[in-house]
Amino acid sequence: MRTGVGMGDRAQRRDDEFAEYMHARQAGLLRTAYLLTGDRHSAEDLVQTSLAKLYLSWDKVHDRGSLDGYVRRIMVNENNSLWRRAWKKREFASETIPERHVVDEYDVGARGALWDLVQTLPRKARAVVVLRYYEQLSEAETAEILGISVGTVKSQASRALATLRERAPELDPSTTEEER
Repeated sequence: MRTGVGMGDRAQRRDDEFAEYMHARQAGLLRTAYLLTGDRHSAEDLVQTSLAKLYLSWDKVHDRGSLDGYVRRIMVNENNSLWRRAWKKREFASETIPERHVVDEYDVGARGALWDLVQTLPRKARAVVVLRYYEQLSEAETAEILGISVGTVKSQASRALATLRERAPELDPSTTEEER
């Protein structure tokens, strides 16, 4: 077994590379996690778990250019596994229905009527919408990250957009005033 300075240097280089990647990408990953979870605290937990899993696999990822896709895939998988847990239900009992106001400005995913509707989509459809339209990935990139075909990405996106248009025709820019 080899020990000594060489092994420590390699581990230090690995840690430095990971720390550099983490610091450069953490804000973007937190944004993606928020868009997937809809909750800041859950998003922070998701990023932390995903980065921990990435760190454990750091030496296995030889193509450093694919790190973003790799960590997004970890995030989607981890978020999906959280959704399967019974205790992670997002429904809360309330005596009054909260009022919703419409924000008529560019929606950055943090607020607004459109984001409220995106939150109601099924998890797979929401993952497609987040990756395609909020992260602005191509259909092929989205398919690769989610482990599905490009055709499935297209059909999920189409159904999700149709659902959003149906639920809020007033937010559809292609709808005229008379059609609403």
